[in-house]
Parts: sequence; structure tokens; C-alpha cells
Amino acid sequence: MSIFDSIESTSEYIPAAKPLIGDDERRAVDAVLRTGMLAQGPEVAAFEREFSTTLVPSRRSVAVNSGTSALHLALLGAGIGPGDDVIVPSFTFAASANAVALVGATPVFVDIDPVTYCMDPAAARAAVSPRTVAIMPVHLYGHPADMTAIGALADEYGLSVIEDAAQAHGARWQDRPVGAFGVAGAFSLYPTKNMTAGEGGMITVADDGLERRLKLYRNQGMERRYENEVVGFNMRMTDLHAAIGRVQLGKVRTWTAQRQANACYLSIEIDSVVTPTVASGAEHVFHQYVVRVPEDRDGIAKALELEWGIGTGVYYPVPVHRLPSFDRTCDLPETERAAAEVLALPVYPTLTKRQLDRVVEGVNRLARAGA
Repeated sequence: MSIFDSIESTSEYIPAAKPLIGDDERRAVDAVLRTGMLAQGPEVAAFEREFSTTLVPSRRSVAVNSGTSALHLALLGAGIGPGDDVIVPSFTFAASANAVALVGATPVFVDIDPVTYCMDPAAARAAVSPRTVAIMPVHLYGHPADMTAIGALADEYGLSVIEDAAQAHGARWQDRPVGAFGVAGAFSLYPTKNMTAGEGGMITVADDGLERRLKLYRNQGMERRYENEVVGFNMRMTDLHAAIGRVQLGKVRTWTAQRQANACYLSIEIDSVVTPTVASGAEHVFHQYVVRVPEDRDGIAKALELEWGIGTGVYYPVPVHRLPSFDRTCDLPETERAAAEVLALPVYPTLTKRQLDRVVEGVNRLARAGA
């Protein structure tokens, strides 16, 4: 008999992540369907207003069809293109660097802080060159980057800051929300994020001119039909997706508080591996709860799955600079170490006390035994 068979109530698999979609979201979608107006319309406009009010009050929001589109258009709207360098951490999802490449600029990969997993400001400073025009901090796993140091660096060298806040809805640095520091902030509304629209993205901006450019770019370059002012894309959000997002927006603060409570419980009870640290001045929203497993990370992940019925994730096993799409030679020791050691455990709001206890017991037993 395996440990899995001997643990009470392990017949219920605990996935690594779990989108939360209920009757409220279904009713909102049905209401849009009844109108017959499915493309970008009044729901999108309302979602944009409410997103700003709820999460980034000092900014206006522009809805698009994905988080990657949000990054892409933010860079394009900021005037970044061929011949420009953008400083980006390599320990992130490929979309961060992809967006830079898609506007014709060059991503310059830098190392991370080993505690927060976010961009190391000292590494970013060392990477500045005459070609550098922007810096893209990634608020990874829901922990904000050090925007004090990054902002000072940007001011010193005249760099634009484009925040990748894809995983960080509601995170704060020095009591200021992410998405409110740079020229633009980019959020993802993918199903597994802390809130979702089914799919979609949001760009937060302060400048009226940039807001208008982004709205042109997302809609084939036109504000009025058949009056195309620039070459643009079809990156609009639909009213169906916005309707889901509006409902989720009303729940995200409560869900975030539960994620934080779950993370706190895990950190108290797990004593066999290195648990997350929250930097002073940061509010972590725990999109992911990431521990470090220096020895046999993959073996422990497999054993959690097969013996304990617990799903996990590795974000990210291959740093972006080593992906075939970029294939750069870089000396990024903390990035390489994190890629070999990190393991994300379930932390979503609907986890029960019994499920959390199973995660704790599984991790502690396996790590102590060496899987």
C-alpha cells in the first residue's frame, strides 16, 4: 500500500491550479449573449473603468485579448522598436521577452534576486548600455519587484519602465499598486491567474496620448470605422470576456486574502524545504506559492503526484535565454539555480484545511526522506 492509499480523503486529486468559475460568471455571459452584442462594446468599457478603480486607481485601463498583447502594445505604444535594447529577467515566462522581440527590439537578459525571484536591480544597472531604452521588471509569482531601485535606475538613465504584472493583480510595493509605476503596466487574465476573463489582458497607463494609441493599435488602427489612422492589430477583448472579468473583479480581493492566508499556513507548517519570503515593503498576492527543493526537485514533484495526489508546477524549468527561440549565452547563476530548484504548490482560495494539511504532510515527508 502506498502512502497515497493510506491517507484519509486522498481520492480527491488536488490540482496545481484551479480556475474559479461559478454561476455569477455564467449569468453575466448569458446576459451578454441575450443582447446579441458580443464583440468589444459596453462591457469592455465598464471593465476598463472598474479595473482601474479596483486595482490601479491612479491609472486608466485598456483591455486587450491577452496578457502577451498587453505587453506587446505597451512596448509599441511607448515607441520601442528596432535598434533598442530592453532589460528583461530571464527567469520569467517567454511572453515577456517575446513581446520585446515582436516590436523589433532586443531583450537583454539579467539575473534575479534569489529571495523574491524578481529582477535584481544591480544586475539591471550593469546591463545598461547606450542602446538601452527601457526596463521590464516582472512581478513574478505575485511578488512585486523592487520598484524603488528600478525606478531610480530608470530615472538616472532616462529609461521607460514597462511593468509585467501578468501574475500580480493587487500586489503592492511600498503601499503603491503594481501597474502604477511605469509608462505602462501589463496584466494577464488567463484562466489560472488570480482573476480571469476566460482570456484577455489589461494595460494600465497614465498618459492620455498613450491610452489613445493603445486603443488604436488594438482595433486595426482606427477609432472610427474605416478611418484607419495607423497600422494596427485585431487585439480587442470581447464583451463576453469582459463580462466574466467584471464578475471576477468583484471577488479578487477576497480571493487574494485567502491565498495569502493559505500561503501563511503553508509557510508555518512546511519545515523541510525553503518557503517563500516576502520582502519588506511588499504585498505578495501569491499567484504561485513557490518553495525551493535543492535536491531531487523533479523526484519530489513526481512523488507528490503519484503517491499523494497533489499537483505541482515548475515555473520555469528553462530560463528564457536558453530557449531555442533566443539561445543566448548569459552568466545568470541565480536564474539557473532557481530553474533547477523551484516548485509551485497549490495555494488557490478554495483549498480546504484538509487539503492544505495533505500538501504539508506530503512535502515534509518526501523532502525529509529525499523522495
